[in-house]
Amino acid sequence: MLSIPPKVTDRAFERLAEIGAASDGKALRVAVEGGGCSGFQYEIDLDVEKPEDLVLRGNGQAVVIDAVSLPFLADATIDFSEELIGARFVIDNPNATASCGCGTSFSI
Repeated sequence: MLSIPPKVTDRAFERLAEIGAASDGKALRVAVEGGGCSGFQYEIDLDVEKPEDLVLRGNGQAVVIDAVSLPFLADATIDFSEELIGARFVIDNPNATASCGCGTSFSI
């Protein structure tokens, strides 16, 4: 079965442009690691592109996802959210069957 790659919102690409990620040669890396209170957790960081990464481009910016994390992020949406409690990149993942209050931990 083919998995649908994640989508990145214009708002997320705009935020990357605001922080100057591409001008520093960096991309937003979204990865899935084992751990967290629900079994898996998202790791979001600025990093350089690697040859084996899926690269999603927009607004002169890039979001990269490694091959191991990609199946966990199929059809997910990567966005940027500004709320009273703070601003952060967020992932709406239809594959997650449960998540915890921190928003970075989930289970499948």
